[in-house]
Amino acid sequence: MEAEIIAIGSELLTPDRVDTNSLYLTEKLNQAGFEVRLKSIVGDNAADLENLLRAALQRSRLIVLCGGLGPTEDDLTRSATAAALHRRIMLNEEILESLRRRFALRGYRMAKINERQAEVIQGAEILDNPVGTAPGMWLEEAGVYLALLPGPPRELKAMFESQVMPRAITLGGGRRSEKRTFSLQGLPESEVDTRIAPIYKDYPQIQTTILAARGCISIRLQRWLAPGEEPADLEELAGRIRQELGDVVFTTADEALEEVIGRLLRQSGRSIAVAESCTAGSIGSAITRVPGSSDYFHGGVLCYSNELKSELCGVPRELLEKHGTVSAEVAEALARGVRLVARSNVGLAVSGIAGPGGGSEQKPVGLVYFGLADEERCIHMRRIFAGDRDTVRDLATMFALGYLRRFLMPTEVDS
Repeated sequence: MEAEIIAIGSELLTPDRVDTNSLYLTEKLNQAGFEVRLKSIVGDNAADLENLLRAALQRSRLIVLCGGLGPTEDDLTRSATAAALHRRIMLNEEILESLRRRFALRGYRMAKINERQAEVIQGAEILDNPVGTAPGMWLEEAGVYLALLPGPPRELKAMFESQVMPRAITLGGGRRSEKRTFSLQGLPESEVDTRIAPIYKDYPQIQTTILAARGCISIRLQRWLAPGEEPADLEELAGRIRQELGDVVFTTADEALEEVIGRLLRQSGRSIAVAESCTAGSIGSAITRVPGSSDYFHGGVLCYSNELKSELCGVPRELLEKHGTVSAEVAEALARGVRLVARSNVGLAVSGIAGPGGGSEQKPVGLVYFGLADEERCIHMRRIFAGDRDTVRDLATMFALGYLRRFLMPTEVDS
């Protein structure tokens, strides 16, 4: 069962606005049994929208249009849809009176221009808008269904949940989408695919997608199931991939890495403190994004200068002079020091050269040292990240969180 989404609005074709409605709608349509095959953004041009709709009517069973239902001259969704369907537009007196009452309740007199929002396409079912003024419409044309919804996400979501979703589920006929996800860190995308491609190729009915982001990779498995069908092959594939990748997988539940770290700290009853140089607080910020993180996060120190590294974290000055700020020795000393100062079980430290200046042949831009310490261990890791200043800092933050996760696991992290 195929669906497509059309977002209307010239503002969505600029760098200033992002179409977030399509993400929400895709998830909901999948739940209803529809595979979204196409998403389009069209500006406020009636001819463009009309042509796009004519093509959509030939290829999709359900079309969801977002936006262009307001009262202004550039709100063209009603007229373009009517033209594509060869239908008339009529003024609905009941909707018009309802609009007038809404404006009166707010102490305003409705402007003449707002009457356009009471115009409906011939044969349409009205979709009530409980949180806005623009009603939506539900239409059927030769076995193809169209949902016209307003653009503001708050209005669109309320209307879709209550009025479009039940209709979509009925049309979907019990077909459903099952998904399994893995998030992992520590392997490049190319190696991940090399290792799992021989596995997922045995399951052509399952869509396997590998998504790379800064410092993290996600694997998504999706299987469309007929009514009553069980996802046995999906479970089998997920199990084989999980076994192949091992502990580089940090979650199969769409959790953020910092959520996994929080759970590990809670389960072990341990606490953590961080000392950050080149990452400038982003590690502590990530850890504390998790609600209740104050139970295990004791605090952080931003120690860019050598003086603060010594005064706040107890790093010996002779160590800084001998090995330099960006070194294995200083990273370990920072981890030990911040742990003691904050009275935490674990200390995590980062020191590096984010650039664009400050590098040398021996210590290039992108070089970062990570230190971890607890009551029994003190280890370090050296990495060189490529990219501009922001990229180096982001990659260092993600690596530090991944390094910490493995440190907190029962098996020890190698230095």
